[in-house]
Amino acid sequence: MCCVLTGDESRQRVKFTDERVCKSHLLNCCPHDILSGTRMDLGECSKIHDLALRADYEIASKERDLFFELDAVDHLESFIADCDRRTELAKKRLAETQEEISAEVAAKAEKVHELNEEIGKLLAKAEQLGAEGNVDEAQTVLQEVEKVRTKKKDAEEEYRNSMPASSFQQQKLRVCEVCSAYLGLHDNDRRLADHFGGKLHLGFIQIREKLEQLKKTVQDKQERRNQERLRRREEREREERMKKRTKSRSRERKRSRSRERDRERRRRRSRSASREKRRSRSKERDRRRRHRSRSRSRSRHSREHSHKSSRDRDRERESKRSSSERRADGLNGRTESRRHDDREAGEI
Repeated sequence: MCCVLTGDESRQRVKFTDERVCKSHLLNCCPHDILSGTRMDLGECSKIHDLALRADYEIASKERDLFFELDAVDHLESFIADCDRRTELAKKRLAETQEEISAEVAAKAEKVHELNEEIGKLLAKAEQLGAEGNVDEAQTVLQEVEKVRTKKKDAEEEYRNSMPASSFQQQKLRVCEVCSAYLGLHDNDRRLADHFGGKLHLGFIQIREKLEQLKKTVQDKQERRNQERLRRREEREREERMKKRTKSRSRERKRSRSRERDRERRRRRSRSASREKRRSRSKERDRRRRHRSRSRSRSRHSREHSHKSSRDRDRERESKRSSSERRADGLNGRTESRRHDDREAGEI
């Protein structure tokens, strides 16, 4: 049973995104609405139908993509699948109940059915155009109807000639591929116009066309979404590549700076080692100079000391010699003095 709420109640209790809300109704394609009042009236929908919620959805769908078409496609596909199963079942029943005919006669009968369908669609279109006030176009369509009627008359004549009179009078039925209703081979134009221009047949056409439209919309949206995902993925990959390049450049700059620092440290160490070597060599030269200087000083001092020692020894020897000589002279003097005194004393 359909949950029908007033506008105020629906806004207070549910939103259009609620699972209880019929998404096909929001997209204006629910079979319960379209086939209402026909001989295949489905009754009330089990989900919430509310025009206010539909208006809310139409406003929101302009701002963002809600993808309600997927729910509607599932709903309509399930409904159309049921209808197609009924059509196949009706065809099977007709094949069992109707008299068997040859393939040639069946093809002629099918030709009459096709012309009947074309006449019915043209008459329904002419009536619609007349109701809309397009009288000239309606007259053009009616002229086409007359042409098709002539073709139908010829097709019926061929079919009659291929069938016994008793069998020809038997009503041959056909199942409508759109709405699964039965169509008679000898239906008049009014009956055909009522069928093809009726709410049931047009409702099924609307549902089938809406289903194809929704499928195309879903496919287009999925392609756009896939393209958008692909674009975002390419942007992410491009950003990641840029980040990797940036990181690589940053690492390369760091490595370059590190190598530069290492080179600078090596240069400093080299300069420091060079200075240290120069200092060492300078110290060594100074040390050697001082050593040579001390050596020369010691040598000079040694020579001077040796010279002084020689002079001192010479002086000592000279002094000793002088002292010896003086002592000798003293002794000689005293000896002479004694001899002189002795001589004087002897003389005396």
